Amino acid sequence: MKLLSMPHLMSEKEQKLSLLSEMIALIQADHLVKEEEYNFIYAIAQRMNVPKRELDALFETGHAKYIPPTPESERILQFHRLVLLMNIDQQQHPNEIKRLKEFGLRMGLSPFAMDRVLDTMENYPNRVVPPEILVDIFKTYYN
Repeated sequence: MKLLSMPHLMSEKEQKLSLLSEMIALIQADHLVKEEEYNFIYAIAQRMNVPKRELDALFETGHAKYIPPTPESERILQFHRLVLLMNIDQQQHPNEIKRLKEFGLRMGLSPFAMDRVLDTMENYPNRVVPPEILVDIFKTYYN
């Protein structure tokens, strides 16, 4: 029975590394990794039970195999993480916005919903769109 569950565990771990890899690529889009950005990704890695050494290896190698989240809610959550990460330094580099949209499209998210989120974040302190508002935006474009 353990042998049957190992591929599932491996794909779950690969998916976590894939999500972290996307986040790393986003912060590297402006060619400068700030301490706050690293700490944000590290906190998420900890919540995902990904050891620091594996996270640091992703920074060095650059990429993990891309595995998009399957449930729509997980894809929206990952997009939200990316938006939060992009806004940590209070600057939006054009390459970060481009990369964010590319990730969203790869995850199958609506480009209209993503644009609306990017427009809406200007209305909130520190450009942090509350999760319920973000989910409502995506619901609007999927219904």
